[in-house]
Amino acid sequence: MSLTCIIVDDELMARNALQRMCEQHEALSVVGTFASAAPALNYLAEHSVDLIWLDVEMPDLSGFGLLEQLSSIPLVVLTTSKTEYAYDAYQYQVTDYLKKPITLPRFKIAVERALELGARNRPTVSQDRQEIYIKTDGRYIRLPFDTIAYIENMGDYVKIFTTTQTYIVYATMKYIEEKLGPQFLRVHRSYIVHLGKIVDIEENTLVIQNKVIPISRANKSELMNRLNLL
Repeated sequence: MSLTCIIVDDELMARNALQRMCEQHEALSVVGTFASAAPALNYLAEHSVDLIWLDVEMPDLSGFGLLEQLSSIPLVVLTTSKTEYAYDAYQYQVTDYLKKPITLPRFKIAVERALELGARNRPTVSQDRQEIYIKTDGRYIRLPFDTIAYIENMGDYVKIFTTTQTYIVYATMKYIEEKLGPQFLRVHRSYIVHLGKIVDIEENTLVIQNKVIPISRANKSELMNRLNLL
């Protein structure tokens, strides 16, 4: 099992140290680092992650303030130089609470806790949930997952490209992403792809049905981890 994660900390040295530890752990994939809560919130509005390494005390908006604004809270490991926030951490049911400076042994314990909780909480797609239903022209159309090639964000709506047709759905990419199975991956803020439909990958693009799709730097490592590479 692997966990995608972001790091939110206003201290550059703390961010860099934590990123280095994450990069040395094969189960972790860092998809973003942020010096304040606001850009992290913007990222989370468009992307789903498994784990947030979150500083408590930050200018403008604290770590707890960030959690207050999330509609769905992933696994969270709080990082702080103080211990007085333990009660608040309990209220948010955070995965772990690390005191700075973070040592490697203590970091590894936090990762193991996150992996255990992630495995326990990660939803599985049952055999009878291999499709979505989309509303178009006043009726619901069944789209089996295997017929969906990729999905493109168009701002106020998304386009779903199947192997035979294109459909327009008025929904956010994040909402669509949560409805899909594990065979799908968000490779760019504007694209979700069916991993089984990829024809080839070159540098920061991939091809599906003759469509060249960009791969963002933040999503490249997760994509490569999900592929059956030789």
